[in-house]
Amino acid sequence: MAELSVAHRAVLAQMLERVPDRVLKTLSKAVAKMPGEKARALSAMLADEADDRRRRAIVFAPLLPMFQRRPDGVESLNFPPAVLPRLWKAASSREPELLSALDDYRPIDDNPRMRAVANRICIAAAAAIRDQADIIWPPEGAEPEARLEALAEMALCFDLATLARRGLLTLPDLILRPTPDQLAELRLLIRDSAEVTADGGPRMLEIMFAHLGDASLILRLVVQSSKASNKEGFLSESEMAGFVNRLIAEVEARVGRIAAFKPGGKEDPGPGLRADIAWCAETLSELDVTLQLDPHGSWGTQAREARERINRTLSAVLRSVDKGLDPIMPTKKVQTTGRMSRQAPDLDVQVPNEAVQAAVVLLIVVGAVRGAAQTFGCETQRYQLVQAVLERITAYAEQVIDAVNAGASPDARRSLALAETLAKCLLLIGETEAGRTIRRRAASAGARPNAQTTHEASPRAA
Repeated sequence: MAELSVAHRAVLAQMLERVPDRVLKTLSKAVAKMPGEKARALSAMLADEADDRRRRAIVFAPLLPMFQRRPDGVESLNFPPAVLPRLWKAASSREPELLSALDDYRPIDDNPRMRAVANRICIAAAAAIRDQADIIWPPEGAEPEARLEALAEMALCFDLATLARRGLLTLPDLILRPTPDQLAELRLLIRDSAEVTADGGPRMLEIMFAHLGDASLILRLVVQSSKASNKEGFLSESEMAGFVNRLIAEVEARVGRIAAFKPGGKEDPGPGLRADIAWCAETLSELDVTLQLDPHGSWGTQAREARERINRTLSAVLRSVDKGLDPIMPTKKVQTTGRMSRQAPDLDVQVPNEAVQAAVVLLIVVGAVRGAAQTFGCETQRYQLVQAVLERITAYAEQVIDAVNAGASPDARRSLALAETLAKCLLLIGETEAGRTIRRRAASAGARPNAQTTHEASPRAA
């Protein structure tokens, strides 16, 4: 079969640049099994592309996260992903004879030559951005001023790539328990960055921010970068204030989504609501621990108001749980002795699916509040509610199972299904052991023939 033509190779090369890494691996495996000269040529192109991306990942490691948006939605400095392959091609083509040094099996941290080559190519990337801006980021379809500003920022970030590669080595320690020496190195890094570019200190923290999965941890780096920056009055006047403002803005956006939730809905709020509650709790707690917020200052006021809004929403949910459980646990009065009566499960009533779903939604939110309620000032209310729900569901489920065992249930299968639903409700609020106990008892009751079934089966067995 004929070899791939030059035109074919050019088109395929452009297509492969846009293929995600995961898809590239899948394609490589699929093409490797195909026969023919063209398949072998394509397989070689895929292998070259994979090698090229591996080298790019090593060289651009300090800045790679900046070519995508943060998953948590917090505003950050980032650049279009489509720019990355063009930038790599322009930077690496300047000294192609150096690329083989990136194929060493040793980690770059233990390989001075590889590190030197990577830093050299990053410097070449900064020059390429300034010299070949239209090739690296074509102006078509981009807002002119925003594009030029982003190009300038990108070049400045690559100017700092060499310093960032060094500073990122201690990032895990800096956000946990840094030593005095590590704190001194961070402050020296910020000072060195300021000497390389204007606003180099904040820009270096932007690079580090891109590597943090938890956005609130940037507060620790901001505070550690200066001995006085843990005070709101000082920090709000500094160039580092932008990081706190972004976190506060994201808290307010998530608080708005949380406050929009209304008890009584029949749709699962999904992981989004639970993630918003947990994220706000973690971020507000980090603000409290890391910064000395002025209660009457802008940030202190915004943080307090965010807590109050979430508290109102969660308190309303907690108050509505008891009423929301009524439809899934129907009761009736039964005579005991004399004129005495008590409430017992009404097993003649079929619980509607809509009522079950509405109760599940409420309990999902109650479960999501666990661990975050302390931050929002409703932990006591949550704890008391969980205990009340635990006692109520456990007592009701036991009565249902006892009725099945005694043959007093008009539909044993439906009653056991209700017990199973109640057990799942306990699991949703974190009462795992109690929920498992109910499930075990229900399973045992379901495996045991009740009195009515035994009585009906006896004549046939005879």
